[in-house]
Amino acid sequence: MNLRTTLALVGLGLATASAFAQSAPVLNLYSARHYSTDEALYANFTKATGIRIQRVDADDAGILARLQTEGSSSPADVVLLVDAARLWRAQVDGLFLPVKSATLEAVIPAHLRAKPETDGRSTWFGFSTRARVVVYDKTKLKAEDVDTYEKLAEPKNKGRLCTRSGSHPYNLSLFGSMVEHIGPQKTEAWLRGLVGNMARAPKGGDTDQIRAVASGECGAALTNSYYLARLLRSNKPEDKAVVERIGIVFPNQASWGTHVNIAGGAVARHSRNTAAAVQFLEYLASPEAQRYFADGNNEWPVAKGVSFDNPALKAMTGGAAFKAEVIPTSVVGMNQVKVQQMLDRVGFR
Repeated sequence: MNLRTTLALVGLGLATASAFAQSAPVLNLYSARHYSTDEALYANFTKATGIRIQRVDADDAGILARLQTEGSSSPADVVLLVDAARLWRAQVDGLFLPVKSATLEAVIPAHLRAKPETDGRSTWFGFSTRARVVVYDKTKLKAEDVDTYEKLAEPKNKGRLCTRSGSHPYNLSLFGSMVEHIGPQKTEAWLRGLVGNMARAPKGGDTDQIRAVASGECGAALTNSYYLARLLRSNKPEDKAVVERIGIVFPNQASWGTHVNIAGGAVARHSRNTAAAVQFLEYLASPEAQRYFADGNNEWPVAKGVSFDNPALKAMTGGAAFKAEVIPTSVVGMNQVKVQQMLDRVGFR
């Protein structure tokens, strides 16, 4: 075989491979999951199904704004968001396509998916959760000083609390759940107590709050569990020093349980590939994907009966399951307008 023939065959092979790639099914994914560890999750789906994933990344608000702007011309097939209230908001705004899936209904608890419509279809499904825990300075406080969300607002914790902005979705979801548990009047009084107990003005993200507690700037702080898990799994000396200084509490274990936020997904309203979109959502509920949420990104899996090996998640709870609140996500979303008004009245920025 001469050189010209060899090059011709190579060119033909490349062209064939390119044509195959272009003809393979494509799923357009709009994702607020900006985690590099999810790359393997998507690659495994493509390997199993032959369906390529074409991704658009943004935060929750950016994705919802884009879907609104694109309207019926949107190419999106699947939408992944990382906040329960944003999932609810998108549902209310008609951005999701209700679907029926016996697989998803069988493995995802009812309170972690949208309430079914009259024909039994649901608009979104939760695939992982993050607990809103309290970290505290073990040199200044004991676990019983901060073992409920209510205690964070008590006078004994004056000058000790650090938190990110009250208007951040993670806090808004917690505050919305508090309205459901204790009512609007008591929630507003509680928020006023939080403001009065702050060691400094709200700033930074959850990891910043953890570090502020470890440095002695604050006595206690709220954080999502997966930020804490990252530090627990780190081999960096500075992160190990942070972990050594702090204690961890899953609040309200004696009452309604710890607040959890949801990362979930839905089929986009104007998807042109709904069968593949539902197939992808069902894949995210599979034991393989659920274990990846836990072991790869430090989130709690939601599917029933899924085990995982993540040492940080197990260390946080001492290897035992914690009690999580069980309230419909829709009420958390519906409460957020009144919560934002409360924040304005009490000066929680």
